[in-house]
Amino acid sequence: MNFSGVAAIRLTAYTNYSLRILMYCASHPGRLVRIADIAAAFDISRAHLLKSARHLGQLGYLSTMRGRHGGIQLGMAPERIRVGEVVRKLEDSGDFVECFNPATNSCPLAGACKLTGLFHRGVEAFYRELDDTSLADLVGDGAALRDRLPLLHLA
Repeated sequence: MNFSGVAAIRLTAYTNYSLRILMYCASHPGRLVRIADIAAAFDISRAHLLKSARHLGQLGYLSTMRGRHGGIQLGMAPERIRVGEVVRKLEDSGDFVECFNPATNSCPLAGACKLTGLFHRGVEAFYRELDDTSLADLVGDGAALRDRLPLLHLA
């Protein structure tokens, strides 16, 4: 897909890495995978992935097993993991624009400007799309993702 010319809402790298972890695990159902394998597959720092995996485990999206033969795997069925919910839980809850927060808004146009409503509707539409998508929808049977990633070293 070509998205050139389309302005985007930017997610943090943390959320991006977290979604990649979930997709990697979903594309290897029933297997413990190692953070090292995910780091190698995506060329991402192992330390960044460890932080994301720990948080995803605390949220119940991952099941983690420590030790020499440890690893991670999905903590629930991929059909139950809604992308919108994951993004909401991982992203900074900061306001999209200043006028979203009446307590800190200093814009002199507040109350007369139509941008606030437009931005609210846009953000709601963004999350509505993500809410309509499960991890299973993203991964399918996992074959296409596995074909593009290095071979998994079983934990």
